[in-house]
Amino acid sequence: MHQTLVGSSSTGHFIQKPTNMVPQFLFSFSLILSFLLYCPPTLAQSPAAAPGPPGPANVTKVLEKGGQFSVFTRLLKATREDVTLNGQLNNTNNAITIFAPSDNAFLSLKSGTLNSLNDQEKAELVQFHIIPQYLSTSQFQTVSNPLTTQAGSGGRLELNVTTTGNSVNITTGLTNTSVSGTIYTDNQLAVYQVDKVLLPVDIFTPKPPPPAPAPEKTKKGSKDAESPNAPVDNSGAVSLNFLNSAVFFGVGIVAVIFSL
Repeated sequence: MHQTLVGSSSTGHFIQKPTNMVPQFLFSFSLILSFLLYCPPTLAQSPAAAPGPPGPANVTKVLEKGGQFSVFTRLLKATREDVTLNGQLNNTNNAITIFAPSDNAFLSLKSGTLNSLNDQEKAELVQFHIIPQYLSTSQFQTVSNPLTTQAGSGGRLELNVTTTGNSVNITTGLTNTSVSGTIYTDNQLAVYQVDKVLLPVDIFTPKPPPPAPAPEKTKKGSKDAESPNAPVDNSGAVSLNFLNSAVFFGVGIVAVIFSL
């Protein structure tokens, strides 16, 4: 309840007249209620989720970004080795090092070299450039030779790495080259540029002839004539010589008789 003074200032008499505040309160309450009904409170937005860790590198995309590995990229796709590599990289326990020949490296090959290879040999050639372990540039100084490649190790698939200062040299028995640059590296994948195609002996040299079959063993109980130490029967030859002598003697006697 609020009171208002009412009166005349000339007489100096004032009367306190109560004023009813209920209508004003109801009006204010209706405004607040309308605001709440038609303007619902805005909920606080939850913060955006933090981005997850990046996935494994895609080998062909790494090479395409390098800009000068189109031939090697085509070989990876044609032999389906790109699918194999990306599948291996999806497992964090696997690591890979790739020696990627540049397009100029393939141009330096003898004309028709790649076209002369069958599908299996093309796959082996690509695998020969892939090491199934992660090798940083510093690890080349301590790695054990020959390196194991995806194509195999040693013999006709031998691949050796040596270092001279900061230079990393690679030899295969047919190819001598060096690492000329780093295309990509993380803790799982390393891709290095080489300026020559790594040629394995297994593909690009004639394969040795298969060993000759072992001689068959003489079967037990074979005829004596088949043995080199078997006795020779000369009875027929002796009989023939005796017959010839008898005929010659008979002819001699007849000649003597006619000569008398």
